[in-house]
Amino acid sequence: MADADENSLTFDRSMPPAGRLEPVAPLIRRRVAPNGGPFTASGTCTYVVGQDRVAVLDPGPDDPVHIEALLQDLAGERVEAIVVTHTHRDHSPGARLLAARTGAPIVGCGPHRAARALSEAEAPMLDASADRAHTPERIMAEGDSVSGRGWTLVAVETPGHTMNHLAFALPEAQALFSGDHVMAWSTTIVAPPDGAMRAYMDSLDKLRGRDETVYWPGHGGPVCEPARFLRGLAGHRRQREAAIRARLAAGDRRIADIVAAIYQGLDPRLRGAAALSVFAHLEDLVGRGRATCDGAPRLDGTYAPA
Repeated sequence: MADADENSLTFDRSMPPAGRLEPVAPLIRRRVAPNGGPFTASGTCTYVVGQDRVAVLDPGPDDPVHIEALLQDLAGERVEAIVVTHTHRDHSPGARLLAARTGAPIVGCGPHRAARALSEAEAPMLDASADRAHTPERIMAEGDSVSGRGWTLVAVETPGHTMNHLAFALPEAQALFSGDHVMAWSTTIVAPPDGAMRAYMDSLDKLRGRDETVYWPGHGGPVCEPARFLRGLAGHRRQREAAIRARLAAGDRRIADIVAAIYQGLDPRLRGAAALSVFAHLEDLVGRGRATCDGAPRLDGTYAPA
């Protein structure tokens, strides 16, 4: 799921088409689910890793048509593992449909969890995106792996977008399946308490120490220069934080006022995402003592410079 904020990076918005399984790299095939929209690009990318005895990564939404098409694509092949990066409804529910048809185990991220408890104001918005029915057979942590004939997927903990978010390295291809943590087409929404900005920034820094040469994200096309792109993402977030602090210094006190000032010309469909992005930064600023709120940080709070 993408953020509304896309102003300070160069993005690749050439979209992979939905509706067919296509080889994109040695060991990797991709089918895009038909759930395109302002937060999902052309749809959720479902990846098939390996040949004959395969892993399926992020089967996508609760869409029997998508799963049936995927099974037809894989006729004669065996699904050995169903791997899930995180528990948003556009990524994980399809795993249960695929498991019921193939008997393959669901592995990867654990059950959905938030960085903190939801407030009454947050629950209606964030509960809509969370897949709370996800119960994997095997929960993977940093360095855990699942393997098959000619392929290995190694878990890399990348909390931030959700607190249970995992990326998966494919050493045989020097590639990383980055889920919604890093995407070539857009920045990523970080929405408290489903996610947390400090955790997201720490995860970006963690990936900058790795050597993969290409990322295959949960939406859109590949990130072909990940080291450069990660630097850009981190710089973008620092610029956004600086803009929010400047609005506080100018007298803005509510999230809606900050959004109106720094997201001019925004598609109305993305206003909610923009508010959550600002909220994530404000929650982080309050936690670091650089802003104040009238009580615990919340969407309808009143904020001021520290």
